[in-house]
Amino acid sequence: MDTILGIELGSTRIKAVTIDKEYNVISSGDYTWKSTLENGIWTYSLDEAVKGVCSALSSISDLKNIKAAAVSGMMHGYLAFDKDWNLLVPFRTWMNSICEQAQNILSEAFDFTVPQRWSSSHLFQAILRGEEHVKDVAHITTIAGYIHHLLTGENVVGIGEASGMFPIDSETLDYNAEMIAKYNALCAEKGFEIKLSDILPRVMKAGENAGYITEEAALLTGLPAGIPLAPPEGDGQTGMTATNSVTPLTGNVSAGTSIFTMVVLDKDKIKRNPNIVIIMTPDGKPVAMVNANNCTSDMNAWVGMFCELLETFGCDVSKNDLFTELYKLSLDGAPDGGGVTVYNFVNGEMLTHINSGIPMIIRTPDSNLTLSNFIRAQLYSTMSTLRLGMDILKEEGIGVKRLTAHGGLFKTPGVCQKYMASAYDTAITCLSNAGEGGPYGIALLASYMLWRGENQPLDEYLEKRVFANVESVTEYPDKNIADGFNAYMERFKAGLCAEKVAAENM
Repeated sequence: MDTILGIELGSTRIKAVTIDKEYNVISSGDYTWKSTLENGIWTYSLDEAVKGVCSALSSISDLKNIKAAAVSGMMHGYLAFDKDWNLLVPFRTWMNSICEQAQNILSEAFDFTVPQRWSSSHLFQAILRGEEHVKDVAHITTIAGYIHHLLTGENVVGIGEASGMFPIDSETLDYNAEMIAKYNALCAEKGFEIKLSDILPRVMKAGENAGYITEEAALLTGLPAGIPLAPPEGDGQTGMTATNSVTPLTGNVSAGTSIFTMVVLDKDKIKRNPNIVIIMTPDGKPVAMVNANNCTSDMNAWVGMFCELLETFGCDVSKNDLFTELYKLSLDGAPDGGGVTVYNFVNGEMLTHINSGIPMIIRTPDSNLTLSNFIRAQLYSTMSTLRLGMDILKEEGIGVKRLTAHGGLFKTPGVCQKYMASAYDTAITCLSNAGEGGPYGIALLASYMLWRGENQPLDEYLEKRVFANVESVTEYPDKNIADGFNAYMERFKAGLCAEKVAAENM
């Protein structure tokens, strides 16, 4: 049986799946990893990234039948290499909020929102700080781009991933040449001569062939040498693909370690807003993206502690089962969380102008601290910061006809999907693959490269071939939950000043 392989390097797991010609998942494997805080910088080991990919592939059945593959990863961040591809500084991930000065200068110069987490922001901030390594920078890329280069020797990224490194021109479908020139001039003012276009990876679009597995990579991974790879993409783009959200006025919410929403625009340009970032679909359509750095990490920590408690009493309960039962139990909680408010800020949050995170729980003296209320408040916290962003999208007149959700937050049916529909005042659809969007989405992009019809657009391929018969569940806003969430949001916004003070002083 011919299969297609998708690999994704996510924030907590490195995952691999294979799909058949009917787009069914045939086998899967994963490897658990996590970021570390080193000298104030959130990072991952590249050696562990390679180890994790190989470990995930070891669980894939019959690697010899794979006919094409592709790599996805966490969007954004900074991987800087010299001319011989030696890593110059540890990987600086999307979790870091250390480039505010660069963000402000670049956004003003371009009249375009350039977030702190973009690769170009990290490089410019390093120049502003006078970091020693910048004189040796010959290549910058992302984690997906790095693994793709390791497998193929090609220094390329998909256009969606590229749009999280530097602004893309919607007409040329390449890096914006005018902004490149401004960037180079800004660097020259700081005494650093640079040709950014020589440092960035080459931009490719969905459907193009981005290289082949080398003999060396085949020995390392067990993959067949010579199989073609689609362009590497970011987890934002794989989320769009896995939820059939690449058509104008469709959108998706991805909820895992971080949470973000993306709406495909029906126009090329919108007014610049510091909280709205313009990126691209895998085939080059403009997308409005609003991102919150924190989603499930704090909840995961609490469930881990609850597991320890149960083990102390000799109870054998799997973590997955505990998640499921706690999520269901939250439905018994008060609509507003019973006066309990949670700040799940493991990392800083740009939407709230808080640069570092301190997880925190606040409850009023008359609050009702029950387990159901506590878990409900925890789940509300996963959506609260993005709710601020959703309100901004509405204020800017950015509409959406269909919003599809995916990610680990939705593995328990009928809970967070219901909360989110009410919190965001819009119908939320989950597809049958809602729990594993990333590796499946990048596998679909590899299948599009190999199996699409001649000149068939990506949106048509997904709509007519991949998702024509996929089961889905849609939840609609519930007034009782919506009123409770709105009351929770008022407390959440009122207490942000306390979160800010804690983050600055602890």
